[in-house]
Amino acid sequence: MSAAATRLTSETHLHVRGELLTPLSEGALWWDTQRTLIVSDLHLEKGSSFAARGQMLPPYDTSATLAVVEALVRTYQPQRVISLGDSFHDRKAETRMDSEDANRVRALTAQTDWVWVEGNHDPDPPEHLGGRPSKVLRVGEIVFRHEPTGESGEIAGHLHPCAKVVSRVRALRRRCFVTDGERLIMPALGAFTGGLNVLDEAYAPCFPDGGMMVFAMARDAVIPVSAKRLVPDRRRPDLGQWRLNTGSVNKG
Repeated sequence: MSAAATRLTSETHLHVRGELLTPLSEGALWWDTQRTLIVSDLHLEKGSSFAARGQMLPPYDTSATLAVVEALVRTYQPQRVISLGDSFHDRKAETRMDSEDANRVRALTAQTDWVWVEGNHDPDPPEHLGGRPSKVLRVGEIVFRHEPTGESGEIAGHLHPCAKVVSRVRALRRRCFVTDGERLIMPALGAFTGGLNVLDEAYAPCFPDGGMMVFAMARDAVIPVSAKRLVPDRRRPDLGQWRLNTGSVNKG
């Protein structure tokens, strides 16, 4: 049995518009019948963007993010990879990316039908890195776009969903997948990306039919979370910041 098949027998599965999908603990989504791997919000070169503005972050986010994607491609051997917007942190990200990481991106895009879906950070993906651009991608009943609209069959990113989950002893904050069976919002996969709590009002128009279900990322699994265990983040002054496990950085 292949490594992918072994994983799929023990993973959580969910449906969107009748299609069986597998949310992965790395933050990606696997669509087995289409041999398609979906990732979202890589935000490559976010660290160098902040460094250029004087906020010094370790310059390893691109390498770490690419390592996750490379491992997923080795495991699942997809025919298609969809990068669901904000793949690059800004329009100048490619000029800051070192040659080794650029070669790794080219190697990934050469292996599959790689689709760069347009994001608000990266409307024009770098041509020299391979792959093909798409504003919105439709595959059968499923539509892929960066910013969620609430359309039935939609898989989107952009909001970087996170769940704060309470137990008897503590509260944990985890990236998560959010779905109502008709549409889905993916977590951000990028190493330096923060998140927006799923109880935030921004999610309401994305799920017009209600019934939002949350699947939180654990170390080696994706776990369904009861709505009764979800709590909002503690209110703080709006400083334009994302909360991270180890601190805060400005939104984006």
